[in-house]
Amino acid sequence: MDHGMDTRRTTRALATEAVHAGRDDLAGLGLHAPPIDLSTTYPSYDSRAEAARIDAFATTGAEPDGPPVYGRLGNPTVARFETALARLEGTESAVAFASGMAALSAVLLVRGSMGLRHVVAVRPLYGCSDHLLTAGLLGSEVTWTDPAGVADALRPDTGLVLVESPANPTLAEIDLRAVAHACGSVPLLVDNTFATPVLQRPVEQGARLVLHSATKYLGGHGDVLAGVVACDEEFAGRLRQVRFATGGVLHPLAGYLLLRGLSTLPVRVRAASANAAELAARLAADPRVAKVHYPRIGGAMVAFEVHGDPHAVIAGVRVITPAVSLGSVDSLIQHPASISHRIVDADDRRGAGVSDRLLRLSVGLEDVEDLWSDLDQALGARSARPARPEAMAQG
Repeated sequence: MDHGMDTRRTTRALATEAVHAGRDDLAGLGLHAPPIDLSTTYPSYDSRAEAARIDAFATTGAEPDGPPVYGRLGNPTVARFETALARLEGTESAVAFASGMAALSAVLLVRGSMGLRHVVAVRPLYGCSDHLLTAGLLGSEVTWTDPAGVADALRPDTGLVLVESPANPTLAEIDLRAVAHACGSVPLLVDNTFATPVLQRPVEQGARLVLHSATKYLGGHGDVLAGVVACDEEFAGRLRQVRFATGGVLHPLAGYLLLRGLSTLPVRVRAASANAAELAARLAADPRVAKVHYPRIGGAMVAFEVHGDPHAVIAGVRVITPAVSLGSVDSLIQHPASISHRIVDADDRRGAGVSDRLLRLSVGLEDVEDLWSDLDQALGARSARPARPEAMAQG
């Protein structure tokens, strides 16, 4: 969709791209803030030309030249967010959807339409991603393996290799470059929700597809549901065709909020990561905590296993919000075995390292002393149990 933006690639720092990508044309339009286009349909007095544009989209999935056609095909406000996210991830294109699960579903449908229904995946993944694959809800078949077994798990009908790094909820990390090499010609999809392009750009390590639950850090304020896939233009065209056919479109207001969220993404991620690193260190030294998981790459997520009752910690917080989701400006805590990964078979869940005593903490922008004070009282009375030397686990 052509909305007059200068999309020429220039060498700019991530912080600069976060502020300016998707907005390069505003000064020429006499605007400072991006406009919100809420139209569902658009007038066209040349039906022959309109038919030709629709035929072209049906053939390649490329964004139509000229004015918009229909809201389900594309929207100028959403396109601004897609342009910006592609620039941040270093890809040719990005395609936005109504949720992260809609985005993943679209990828599976694209590959399945080509007869490539087999997926190789590494646990842990987000619980609903795991369930979507395991249940075969879209006709896919999954082989679960560890990173070292990816090459051996490939079949002639393998359409996708799916990993998440750092992983939800254990924060386990994967050598993306090694996995990408093992994939050969099979596309590697990396769920980059936890790391964001601030900490990691998977395409630079060989991934072809990058998935985000944009609900999380990209939006950053807990007020928008969205998903997005960053990829090359060829794959983007197929994703747009699936989005048009299935209707998993992103609302323009959500696109606007996401574009606004991207402008502060580097600042938010780095500030929250500093808080998280401090809390991880304090938790690792605390005798009430059995183990802390914090990735080598850093980030604002901390997972920790307690000696006592994890449900008591959830019930005891006052500054931190006990709620699902993550990546907001405020801190959130949840018990994966009860909520985000409840849908995963218990044996599979535990086998992936998601113990019944594991808590997942999304660290926000509050003062770190207030966050620690809240955790300290929620963890309850200190016992004489000494801190374990292996308390901090990287990845």
